[in-house]
Amino acid sequence: MQFTSEQRLDDGVLEREFTLGEIPGTLWTPGSAPAPLVLMAHNNGLPKAEPRLVARARYTVARGYAVATIDASGCGDRPRSAADEQARADLRRAMQAGEPVDEIFESFIGPLVENAVPEWQTTLDALFELPEIGGPVGYSGGWTALGIRLAVVEPRIAAAGFFAGGYVPRAQREEARQVTIPLLFLLQWDDEGNPRQQALDLFDAFGSKEKTLHANLGGHTGTPWFELEDGCRFLDRHLK
Repeated sequence: MQFTSEQRLDDGVLEREFTLGEIPGTLWTPGSAPAPLVLMAHNNGLPKAEPRLVARARYTVARGYAVATIDASGCGDRPRSAADEQARADLRRAMQAGEPVDEIFESFIGPLVENAVPEWQTTLDALFELPEIGGPVGYSGGWTALGIRLAVVEPRIAAAGFFAGGYVPRAQREEARQVTIPLLFLLQWDDEGNPRQQALDLFDAFGSKEKTLHANLGGHTGTPWFELEDGCRFLDRHLK
């Protein structure tokens, strides 16, 4: 892991950009003492500098956590393959025409998850070599499909907050039954791109004995800010 930039922000948070091979990432830490680590994942081509993600990260760090994110393949400045570009074009065309899009999502999101998991595990290995990172680890992100897969294969993750706002491939819907860590599941009741019943079925499928569903009125980007505070209280219960 090589740090490429470093700045101390107004609230005392240390923000560092890093590269790990071809993987670009950002690490925010509250200080020099070891802190529990929260992984914040994003998808849909968004960059790690996306303002909502950065705001969530800084709020979480202010609660005493280290937070890390990386740009997965096809996100931010990382190149997109010709197959990715074709899938995105097919998706836009189908949505504009009002055609079914599940099979397009399936062929597009599934490989992204499979490729992203080992990159996140490699990043996690490197982060745990830093003295300012301690365990356990939490997952908090809008990329629920990735979070499900990581929760199944990565024993260092002790709790997860998922946002029911993106497509979850069939493989991860089946894997949800193997997820047993504590969960907080956020659902926007009027999310135009995420069928409500599908999200409720996914919540029901999780194998966790402790799982909580928070549903709020509004569309995809309308999650109330207080859910971030509730999410940190959830992390406090399981990571501190």
